[in-house]
Amino acid sequence: MNGPNLNLQGRRDKSVYGAETFEEFIPRLRAEYPDVTIGYAQSNIEGELIDALHKAEGEYDGVLFNAGGYTHTSVALRDAIDAVSVPVVEIHISNVAAREEFRHTSLIGATCVGTIAGFGLGSYRLGVESFIKR
Repeated sequence: MNGPNLNLQGRRDKSVYGAETFEEFIPRLRAEYPDVTIGYAQSNIEGELIDALHKAEGEYDGVLFNAGGYTHTSVALRDAIDAVSVPVVEIHISNVAAREEFRHTSLIGATCVGTIAGFGLGSYRLGVESFIKR
């Protein structure tokens, strides 16, 4: 599940996020893990992300969540993660700890089972592996 501006992956700030789009990456990820059901959702709207987290309960064994800029600002998303029993892994394409100071604080991280950051789109692959090994 991806938050704001991640619909622009592959077109936005390629030096930080890379050139591959999610339309290219997700099918390859699904092919790499044929025994795992991998859904995909993206929204620029906070409330839609909250609804998607609520709907994941009972439908998925885990959620990989790149909340984008909402990572650093959204108490509502933090509360939604805390309210569901489905485990959530916080995902970041870039190494947020090596970026601007405001990106160093995650409001959602404490409610997630873990955080993976800095491995490009490979962060999602590592997230899938984390659920397989759980």
